[in-house]
Amino acid sequence: MLATLLASGEAHHLTTQLFFAALLVGLILCLAFEEKLHAKKSVIAGGFATLCLLLGAGFGILPFEPLMLAGHELDLPVYIPAIEWDVIAIILGSSLFIDITSRSGLFTWIAIKLTKASGGDPRRLLWFYGLMTVVFSAVLNNVTAMIIVGSLTAVSLERLERKKLLFAFLLVEGLLTNVGGLLTLISSVPNIIVGTTAGISFGHFFLVASPYVAVATAATLWMGAKRFKVPQLKTTEEREAAALQVAGFDESDGVPSRFDFWFGAVSLLAFIAVIAGASALPLIRDLGMGYVAMGFAALALLRFRSTADRFYRELDWDLLAFFCGLFVVINVMEHAGVLDLIGQGLGSILALGETTGASLMLGTSAVASSVTDNIPLAAMLARILDADPTIGSNSASPFWWSVVFGANLGGNLTPIGSASTLVAVTVMHKHNLTIGFVGFIKKALPFAVMQIVLAVLYLLLLGALA
Repeated sequence: MLATLLASGEAHHLTTQLFFAALLVGLILCLAFEEKLHAKKSVIAGGFATLCLLLGAGFGILPFEPLMLAGHELDLPVYIPAIEWDVIAIILGSSLFIDITSRSGLFTWIAIKLTKASGGDPRRLLWFYGLMTVVFSAVLNNVTAMIIVGSLTAVSLERLERKKLLFAFLLVEGLLTNVGGLLTLISSVPNIIVGTTAGISFGHFFLVASPYVAVATAATLWMGAKRFKVPQLKTTEEREAAALQVAGFDESDGVPSRFDFWFGAVSLLAFIAVIAGASALPLIRDLGMGYVAMGFAALALLRFRSTADRFYRELDWDLLAFFCGLFVVINVMEHAGVLDLIGQGLGSILALGETTGASLMLGTSAVASSVTDNIPLAAMLARILDADPTIGSNSASPFWWSVVFGANLGGNLTPIGSASTLVAVTVMHKHNLTIGFVGFIKKALPFAVMQIVLAVLYLLLLGALA
């Protein structure tokens, strides 16, 4: 009798998992055909979030009990803690801060300096911005890096009268944010989760990850230049004409005043320094990077305190609303056991051994993280690996690195795979460069596959050298 009841309970749980997994597939399909549905991403995500919450309550899977914080009860609606507010705060604060800082003429100044350094060669400029993206993603966060670099890129290409290349630059930069996020232990949350669980030190993480990041960055930039036909100045006449063109650029043209320029420069340097050191600074590490972004936005608004409302109107509220809806859907999926179902499938790969198993783990976790939040996925996989007696005690196991690479690089497979790729798409739309869900996959898939294949080969090399 007990066995029958247990079997019945397991069958019911599996049915719930499959039902909500079907809803997740439905969300992905609707996003894929958003143009045919004539609906904004925020409306699609919001509609699915509303439906998932209602069904989650009906299935009895949502935690409606009050939250306990420092011994006190917090009675919040179940969808409030479901949203990752630190990510929302980073996007909101960074967007405001960058928009305000750009009024100082600082970004125009930096962009023209880079353009001059490139000699007007578009391909060399792509390399400059690509390397900057990787460095910024490693020391800041992917979203902030994409917002800053995207703003600079638009200025440079407009000055060079090469705006038709903006799509190529922004797509490559968006893809490189997730490559740069692999560089250090603190570059992304999945890195921190896996590295801490496995006992990988900061220095060891950098030594293992940096060769891959260097090769993947170079390969992505080379492939981007070839696929999007970013021209290289070859003849002496072309180089001389371009040099003459950029020599006429005056970086001080867009600077309204010296005070505004230095206010923007000092603010940006302080912002980068505090964001980069947020995990080590007292008080700041507890408040989080979202607090830093919002705090700097508030300070920057003081410069335009009487006209602050114009900056609020220019915010991309559709992007923020989409993320809120997406976080709610993913949270319901977590409670429904959909992520556990994914994890169980990935966990069975462990039995295949370090060579085949780690390679399959990397590819499968990349696909899984392209449609779900890579943070709970990384946490779940880290628990699975830590529980294995042969892997949990071995920080050198390639399985740990398969999760790190898969969780980060999977964000390049779809526009919803990571916040930075979605921000890249949003910047494209801001400049009237339309690309849908399917269109992004078509353009990004060759790059993502190349990066994942390189990661698999690198894992095999690490295994051979071990």
